[in-house]
Amino acid sequence: MKILTFTGATPSEALKKAKREIGDEGMLIETREIQKKGLGRPAIYEIVIGIEELELQKKIQKNAYLNKPLSKQKPIKEESEDIYFDISNAAKQISKISDVTDPLASFSNRQSTEPIKPALQPKELKEIKSEINKLGDKVKIIQNMFWDEKGPSLESSIPPEFAEIYRLAAQSGMDKNHLENIMRMTLEHMPHKMKENSATVKRFFQTLLRKIIPIRLESMPTVGAKKVLMLVGPTGVGKTTSIAKLAARYSYLMDKKYKVGLVVLDTYRIGAVEQLMQYARMMKLGIETVVDPADFSTALNSLRHCDYILIDTMGSSPYDKGKIEKIYECLAANDTEYNVDVVLVMPSSIKYEDLQATYENFATLNVDTMMFTKLDETRGFGNIFSLAYETGTPISYFSVGQEVPEDLVRASSDFLVECLLNGFNRSKA
Repeated sequence: MKILTFTGATPSEALKKAKREIGDEGMLIETREIQKKGLGRPAIYEIVIGIEELELQKKIQKNAYLNKPLSKQKPIKEESEDIYFDISNAAKQISKISDVTDPLASFSNRQSTEPIKPALQPKELKEIKSEINKLGDKVKIIQNMFWDEKGPSLESSIPPEFAEIYRLAAQSGMDKNHLENIMRMTLEHMPHKMKENSATVKRFFQTLLRKIIPIRLESMPTVGAKKVLMLVGPTGVGKTTSIAKLAARYSYLMDKKYKVGLVVLDTYRIGAVEQLMQYARMMKLGIETVVDPADFSTALNSLRHCDYILIDTMGSSPYDKGKIEKIYECLAANDTEYNVDVVLVMPSSIKYEDLQATYENFATLNVDTMMFTKLDETRGFGNIFSLAYETGTPISYFSVGQEVPEDLVRASSDFLVECLLNGFNRSKA
């Protein structure tokens, strides 16, 4: 198809120029204002016309829309709105037919010479409704076929019913390679009948994503044992606030009120130490500070009466090898019987490549689980999915705001997939 543009002071003037040039054989694609009217400056409108190549003219003749005179055509977007309007009217008619309970009432209003039409049977009504539902789905498919992104270059072609789910996943920030792999799995394993409807495609895709996301379910310490969690991560991601949320959760919000102790490695930031000490006073928790790696084991033994020991660490750039090494030295100096689970805390508001770089630089600490903060400050969650999918490291918690302890959510694949495809909704946390 050849694309031509014509301009004029008004849309009708631009249309007249097009008719003089190509007659009524073109297709009106778009009308837009490219220059607003100003002081001493006229407005300029542009219309975009498409003309098929000569060898496609026979096919074009079969298309009733393209055979409309140019002056009577509407832009494609407006035509699609008319289709929705027709579907809506059809649905209303079906609804009226369904509400008819007394065929004799309508018969009494007819003329006696009018032949009696048989009433629609329930089976026929169901078939008509089914056809209308299919038509509505096809219109939705046609709209989604105009992707902003290119579809994945898979060996097998992607049915148009997959257009919407592909667009949503791509816009979420999911890595392209991961999305293509999941699309391939969906196409291979999804029953053929389900591929014909975009709604069933979306449900199947959601189910597949849920199964892929690694999640670490929350577990309680066994009798006589204790859990030791060390939160590590970049500066400013909310580690100290997350420590306070976890402490409040374990101390007051569980079925059993556990004893919680705090350890602070972040002695470089006086403000962070004071903040955590304030939380400790409010919740009546024991707290120890560690200045030198040699003191780490002593601090853990001082809190041996606790069920949970939560360790706050100094924030550092992912590229600051010195501070990360300092944390590693503390872990290496641990000669107690307690196993330390390392939780990497990262913000959900940065792109996948940055999350990946952060993970790789903190990986020397043998990360056990991941925790993501600031879910209320972003619209894309595909980056979280891609990191968990790529590393296989499970997610343990989400932080969805600043409130302590309310804005802490146990990780679940259902919640993350809901955010990824439909956006963040605090009520579903």
